[in-house]
Amino acid sequence: MGKQKQQVISRFFASKPKIPAASTPPSSNPSSSSPPPPKPVIPSPNVKTTVSFSPSKRKLLSSHLASTPKRLKPTLSPHTQNPVPPQSNPSLHQKFLQKLLDPPSPPLLESSIEPSESDHKKYTPLEQQVVDLKSKYPDVLLMVEVGYRFRFFGKDADIAAKVLGIYAHVDRNFLTASVPTFRLNVYVRRLVSAGYKVGVVKQTETAAIKAHGSNRVGPFGRGLSALYTKATLEAAEDVGGKEEGCGAESNYLVCVVEKALDFSGSVSNFGGANVRIGIVGVEISTGDVVYGEFDDGVMRSGLEAVVLSLSPAELLLGQPLSKQTEKLLMAYAGPASNVRLEHASCDCFKDGGALEDVMSLYEKTVEDNLADDVNQLAEGTEQRNSIQGVLTMPDLALQALALTIRHFKQFGFERILCCGASFRSLSSRVEMNLSANTLQQLEILRNNSDGSETGSLLGVMNHTLTTYGSRLLRHWVTHPLCDRNMITARLDAVSEIALSMGSYKGSQSIVEIEGGDFDATIMQPELSCLLSSVLTFLGRSPDIQRGITRIFHRTATPSEFIAVIQAILSAGKQLKRLHIDEEYEDYGCNKIGVAIVQSALLRRLILTASSSKVLGNAVKLLSTLNKEAADKGDFTDLIIISKDQFPEVARARKALQLAKEELDNLIGLYRKQFRNHKLEFTCVSGTTHLVELSIDAKVPSNWVKVSSTNKTVRYHPPEVLTALDQLRLANEELTIICRAVWGSFLMEFGEYYMDFQAAVQALATVDCLHSLAILSKNKNYVRPIFMEDNRPVQIQIHAGRHPVLETILQDNFVPNDTILHADREYCQIVTGPNMGGKSCYIRQVALIAMMAQVESESATLPVLDAIYTRMGASDSIQQGRSTFLEELSEASQILHNCTANSLVIIDELGRGTSTHDGVAIAYATLHYLLEQKKCMVLFVTHYPKIADIKVEFPGSVEAYHVSYLTSNNDEGTMDSKSDHEITYLYKLVPGVSARSFGFKVALLAQLPSSCINKAMIMATRLETIESSRARKKSGEKQLQETPSSDQELETQAIVLKSTASFHGERTEDSEEFVSAVRDLLSKLKSATTDDDYAKSLKLLKEAQGIANELINR
Repeated sequence: MGKQKQQVISRFFASKPKIPAASTPPSSNPSSSSPPPPKPVIPSPNVKTTVSFSPSKRKLLSSHLASTPKRLKPTLSPHTQNPVPPQSNPSLHQKFLQKLLDPPSPPLLESSIEPSESDHKKYTPLEQQVVDLKSKYPDVLLMVEVGYRFRFFGKDADIAAKVLGIYAHVDRNFLTASVPTFRLNVYVRRLVSAGYKVGVVKQTETAAIKAHGSNRVGPFGRGLSALYTKATLEAAEDVGGKEEGCGAESNYLVCVVEKALDFSGSVSNFGGANVRIGIVGVEISTGDVVYGEFDDGVMRSGLEAVVLSLSPAELLLGQPLSKQTEKLLMAYAGPASNVRLEHASCDCFKDGGALEDVMSLYEKTVEDNLADDVNQLAEGTEQRNSIQGVLTMPDLALQALALTIRHFKQFGFERILCCGASFRSLSSRVEMNLSANTLQQLEILRNNSDGSETGSLLGVMNHTLTTYGSRLLRHWVTHPLCDRNMITARLDAVSEIALSMGSYKGSQSIVEIEGGDFDATIMQPELSCLLSSVLTFLGRSPDIQRGITRIFHRTATPSEFIAVIQAILSAGKQLKRLHIDEEYEDYGCNKIGVAIVQSALLRRLILTASSSKVLGNAVKLLSTLNKEAADKGDFTDLIIISKDQFPEVARARKALQLAKEELDNLIGLYRKQFRNHKLEFTCVSGTTHLVELSIDAKVPSNWVKVSSTNKTVRYHPPEVLTALDQLRLANEELTIICRAVWGSFLMEFGEYYMDFQAAVQALATVDCLHSLAILSKNKNYVRPIFMEDNRPVQIQIHAGRHPVLETILQDNFVPNDTILHADREYCQIVTGPNMGGKSCYIRQVALIAMMAQVESESATLPVLDAIYTRMGASDSIQQGRSTFLEELSEASQILHNCTANSLVIIDELGRGTSTHDGVAIAYATLHYLLEQKKCMVLFVTHYPKIADIKVEFPGSVEAYHVSYLTSNNDEGTMDSKSDHEITYLYKLVPGVSARSFGFKVALLAQLPSSCINKAMIMATRLETIESSRARKKSGEKQLQETPSSDQELETQAIVLKSTASFHGERTEDSEEFVSAVRDLLSKLKSATTDDDYAKSLKLLKEAQGIANELINR
C-alpha cells in the first residue's frame, strides 16, 4: 500500500520535458503517403509549491501544458527514479492543472471592471457586490469583510499578494487573497506606505438583525466604511492613532495650482517659465493648514522650498500645470519616496467657482451646528469669523483650498477645515522662509550623508519629550523668528528654565505674607523638575494633539478618548501646582505677588494649559464614560446615564433587561414540568441556557439536543431558543443605539475642540522651550545680545563653534571669531586649502544666526530678515538643470531677494564653468552684493583674483584664509612633496592663500600614485608657463618705459644682458655663467618631462644645488 501511494505521489510530481508548440495541421492531399503521426503520450507536468503565480508564469505554464512532447521516453520520478505509469485519463488531469494554474481572466483583472453585455458569467452574490463596489470606486484597493477575514479580489488580490507577501489563489471567477480581521491595522499601513489608496468594505448588518430583516436569504449588506491614504491614515478610524515609530513626522497633503505669468505681454518661449503658484498644505491629523500664493521663476525655487519644508506625504496637483512645475513635483514624488500623487481639474473653478464651493461648505456647517444645539452659537460665531478669513485669501490659494475640501469629502474630514483648523500664511512677517538650498546645504532637517535626522541641526537641538513637541520644534527650526519681541520672549523663557535646572537644590521656598496676623507658607515646586515630570508623563501618553483631532473627526475609540482627555487633565492639574493663577490674591486688604515664573511667555503657556475651563470640561466629559467598559470595547455599558440624559440608551437597556428576565423566568416552567425545584440553566463551552436532564428523562420531541455525557443530556427547548433569539436581537439593537449615541457624543466635542487644541499647543510650546533649555545647559550656550533696529547691522561672535560638528568632535573643534559691521567690514572673502574648514566656518555663522543661541564666549547678533546660501554642486537631469544652471539660479534668487538685513553665504560660485568665466561671474556677483545690496556676506572662493575687489571697496571687504602649516615655509616652492606634508590649523587669519593643495585631497582620496605624479608634473609645467608669461610681460613693460637719462639706459642694458644676476651690483664671467644657467634649465626641463617620479625628484634637487651656487657667488 505504501509503495502504491508513493507511485501516485511520484506520478503527480513527476518532471515534464519542454514540449514545442503545436505545428500546423497536416495537409489534406490524398496523394500524401505519409502516415498520420501517432498520438503522443502526454506526461505529467511538474507541479511546485508557490505563493502566487504571476500572469506571465501562468501563460507559460498554459502553453507548456497545451504543447506536444519532444521525446517519447518514459518519464522518471524525481524522487524514486522509477518510470511513472501512464495516466488513465490525461485530459482530466490537464483540465485540473489548467484550472489551478491558468485561471480565466475575470472582469476585475481587466482595465475595465464593468462587465460587458456579452459577458454571461454567473457571479455569486458576494462577487456581484464586489463588482458593483469596484465599479463605484475604481481607483481604490478594496478590502472586503467576509466573516473573520478581509478578502481581496482580482487585480487587488494580485497587488496585495506582492506587497503583503500573502498567498493568492483562484476562487470561482476571481483571483483572491485574504488577511485576518484583527490584523487590519498592520496590513492597511503596509499598503498605504506602498502608496495605495485603500478602502475597507465592512458588513452593514449582523446575523441577528439579518435574520429578522427583509434580507434573510440574500448576502450580508456591505458598504465602504473607510478610506485610507498616507495623509489621512493617522486621523482615520480603526487604524489611526497607532504610530509605529513615525509619530513625530507630519503627513501633509499639499495641493498646488498655478497660473502662467507673462510680464512682456506676449507668450514666453519657455511656456510657463514664470508662474504664480497657489498652495495649501493640510495636516489632517493635527488640524494645521498652511496656505500661500507667490510668484516663482523658471527653476521653481520657491515651490521647492515649500515642499522641502513641509515634506508632504501626498501631492494633489490642480491641472493644468506647467512642465517645469510638474517635473519638480514628479521628481519629489519619485519611486523611492513613496509619496502619493493625485490629479484634479481646476476647470470647474472659473468665474468664482472656488469661492462658491468653499462658502457652501462653510455655510452648511454653520447651519448644521446651530440646528443641532443652540448652545453651539459661540462655535457658529467662530466659524463666521473663519469665513471672513477665507474671503481675504488670494484667488489661487482659494482654488487650492476648494480642491482640498473636495478631496477630503470622500474621507469625511472636510469639517475640520471649516471649524477646527488653524490657518497660517506662508508669507509671515515674524518668521523667515528658508530656501531649499539653505535647508539642504546647512543640513537643517537631514544630513547629506544618509538622509537621516542624526547629524542634522534638528537632530542636535531636539530634546523634546513628546511627539507633538517634536513636530513643533521642526517648524521652529525651519522658520526662525525675525521679530525682536518674540525672540526676546522665547529667550526669556529658555533662560528661566535653564536657570532652574542648576541653580536650585531644594524643591520649595518660603514666602512670608505681610499685612496680617498670620504667616502663609506657599510650597513652590522647582520649575524645571515639575515641567520635566509633566512632559515625561505626556511622552508616555498617546499623541494628544492627534488624539483630540481624531475625536473631532469622530474616529477615536472610547479607550483612546479617555486616555487623551485624562492626559490633558493630569498635565493641567500638575501645572496648577505652580499657582500662577493665584499669584495675586487678596489676603484681607493687601494683595501679594509671588514671583514663581518670571517669563511672560511661560506664564501665559502654563495658564492656557491649566485653565479651569479646560480642566472642567475634561472632568465633565470623563464623567459620562465608563472606563472599564471602554477598555473592554463594550459599547453597551459605555455611557453613564444621569439626569435624564440619553433616553434612547435607557429604553434599549430596559428592553435588554426585560429579554433577560423573560429568558431567566423560563426555568420555573421547566422546574414544574420535571418536578425538580433544583433545576437551573447551565452553560457549557459558551453555549448558555442549557437544560441538563438525566439520560432517561423524557422530553418533548421539539426539544433540541445540544450535547450529552454518560449520565446527562443537555437540551435547548423551543421557548429558550426563541427567547435567546430575542435577547440577541435586543443586544444588537442596544449596541447600535450606543454606537449612535457615541457618535453624537463625539460630535458635541466640537464645542470644546478649540479650547483643548489651545491647551495642547501650549504644552507643545512648553516642550520645545524645555528642549532648548536642556540644549543650552548641556552645551553651555550663551544668550546673544540683539542690536536695536536703529543701530547698524553687525555680527560679533567670539570663539564660535559649529553646533553639529562640535558635538561630534567634542574638544577637538577649533573655534573662530566673526566680526561683521554694516558701517565697516561687512564682507569676508575666505580662501584656503581644500578641506581646510572654509565651508564649516561659513555654515557655523549661518547656524548661529538661526539658532539665536550661541556656543561661544559672547555674541552680538542682529535681527535678520533672511539667510541665503549658495553652496554645493548638484544637477537635476530629470528637470533639465545642469550644475552650473543650478548655481546661477540660486545666485539669481539671492541677488533679487536679499536686503541689507540679510546674511548671504556663497561657497565657490563659478566652479561649474571655465576658469575665466567662473572668475568673472563670481567677481560680478560679489560686486553687485557689495554695491547694490550692502548685506552681510561670507564669500568662499579658490580664485585669489576675487580678493582684488577690496581695492574698490576699501574698509568694507577683507580677505581671510584658514591657516595651515607645510614642511617648507616657501609657498612658491616647486617641491612636489609640499602638497603631501600639510597640517590644517582650521583658524581664520587675514590674508589670501596662494595655493589650494589639491594634491593632498587626491592623496586622501587614494588616487593611483602614477596619476598623482602625472598631475604634479603637469601642475609644475603650467606654473612654469604662467611664471614665464608673467616675466615676459614684465620685461616688455620695462622695455616700453623711456629712460630718464643716459646713465639709466646704460644700467638697464647691463641688467638685460646679465639674465642670471639677482642683484644689479654683481658681475660674473659670462661664459661660466651661461653654461651654469643652461645646465640649470636643462635639468629643470628634464624633470618636468620625465615620467619617473624618483628621477624627476633627483633632477630637481640637482637644479636646486646649481641655483644655490649661482646665488652664493
